[in-house]
Amino acid sequence: MAHEQWLSLTIEMAVDNVKSGGGPFAAIVVRDGNIIGKGTNQIHVLHDPSAHAELLAIREACATLQTIDLSDCILYASGEPCPMCLGAAYWSSVGQIYYACGKQDALEETGFPNPLDRYFTDQKLPGDHRLVPFIQVTCQHALAPFYEWQKTTEQK
Repeated sequence: MAHEQWLSLTIEMAVDNVKSGGGPFAAIVVRDGNIIGKGTNQIHVLHDPSAHAELLAIREACATLQTIDLSDCILYASGEPCPMCLGAAYWSSVGQIYYACGKQDALEETGFPNPLDRYFTDQKLPGDHRLVPFIQVTCQHALAPFYEWQKTTEQK
């Protein structure tokens, strides 16, 4: 599958996750064309600030492969990974990271992320200056999880 197809899958997962009470993020880890780990943002469901989609996907991938070396894997995320998730990607030696929606895009279109997220986001290096390249791929409906999130927060 092409990068856009993997990312479209993460976007669908993120939308479904919001509809189920989770946050607007999803991630998968792919190796040799197979998903070996997946996760959706569960921080509000589990009351765990570390239950980010990327971390859960990386944990599952490492458990599946019985290793902490994911250097031959690709992490696909519906949204640009935060510094915590970036740290996990570095520690697991993920080969590449592709994401659909940048934090600035989400902020400008929907007001997401919250101020704490912006504090951490502002501390990051640009994607082309990182040890593991961060590559944004334009995808249709990349903002769909955030629009769904907006709907749920407006109803409260």
